Amino acid sequence: MTGLRPHSEAAAILTGGSAARVLDILDRDGEEARVVGGAVRNALIGDPVHEIDIATTALPEEVLRRAKASQLRAVPTGIDHGTITLLVDGVPYEVTTLREDVETYGRKAKVAFGRDWRRDAERRDFTVNALSLSRDGVVHDYVGGLADLEARRVRFIGDPAARIAEDYLRILRFFRFHAAYGEGDPDHAALHACIAARGGLVSLSRERVRMEMLKLLIAPRAANAVRAMADAGLLSMILGGVPYLLALEKMIAIETAAGEQPDAIRRLGALAAFVTEDAERLLERLRLSNTERERLVGMADGWWRIGADLTPHAARALLYRLGRGRFADRVLLAWSRSREGVDDSRWRDLAALPTRWQSPSCPIGAADLMARGVSKGPSLGAALRAAEAAWIAADFPSDPAVTAAIADRAASNRT
Repeated sequence: MTGLRPHSEAAAILTGGSAARVLDILDRDGEEARVVGGAVRNALIGDPVHEIDIATTALPEEVLRRAKASQLRAVPTGIDHGTITLLVDGVPYEVTTLREDVETYGRKAKVAFGRDWRRDAERRDFTVNALSLSRDGVVHDYVGGLADLEARRVRFIGDPAARIAEDYLRILRFFRFHAAYGEGDPDHAALHACIAARGGLVSLSRERVRMEMLKLLIAPRAANAVRAMADAGLLSMILGGVPYLLALEKMIAIETAAGEQPDAIRRLGALAAFVTEDAERLLERLRLSNTERERLVGMADGWWRIGADLTPHAARALLYRLGRGRFADRVLLAWSRSREGVDDSRWRDLAALPTRWQSPSCPIGAADLMARGVSKGPSLGAALRAAEAAWIAADFPSDPAVTAAIADRAASNRT
């Protein structure tokens, strides 16, 4: 084992708080407990720690007994595989008994509980995910995870082909973790194994593929990982269409330039939604939500009519009709597919329009037109649409005399 030494960065997550309380309960009286996985990895490299998982030598029944004795709520979320969720001060902690695979077949595995930390580490997917942290601040590394973390290298534990055969989703997870934690080219052995096993992707549920792809697209080095997937012949299997890699790379740069947060659906649109039919295909292949589908359709519908030379009035009219979110989606997509660069001042001004101008509400309503003699029914609806269109064409006037004149004209054409 390498890396058996205290790490102040990782130990900081155990200082006080509810995580320390869980270890106080489980790491005593002949049993051992450690923080494992992503929390240790992220703490070591200074990334935010969102969830803390704990492994223990105690059997699930003993975890439940100790939780009850300490008046903690325990939920048997995966008790068949040894996982109990403890709620401490409203924070959930997944506690899992050490395991070793007796037999694996696809995503299923027959496991046995054990007390061997090395065997438990060796059944995980990547070396950087197999680190564990004990209460004394020592990081335990049985598979070379510390060296890989320092080198920003993502490697499977043991034989990559064997790890992938246990769960074909690990093909996508490899690229996602490379996008998040890797630098340079993907690990050669891992990449070769992913390509050799790519046929297994068809066995995955669309929901699981969606989850991994959307996480991958907002990772720090998403563009490099997606390009590697395309070069390996994997991306077209997932998307079912032509990927637009340059548009994705430009979208990522544009989000940074425009001060936008990384957005998975917007990046998916840049990568794979050229026309509305693409959005429908992605809905089926990735089992997108209705909201996600609507965003992709909104992006793909008419983005080519938007250019850096859009007039200020046309830009305001577009923002009024689309709303802030759909406006940003469509403008940024158009920018990502334009000839102009990320530093183009006209595109920057267009993308920033919602910060300078707030769409007003149309001041002409049904009551205004009915007061001018328009009766209820289709004629009223037509008059309302005509009045709004004229108000927009006049560049959203607020002067009562101007809006009254617009209402007069709309009413006179419908009475």
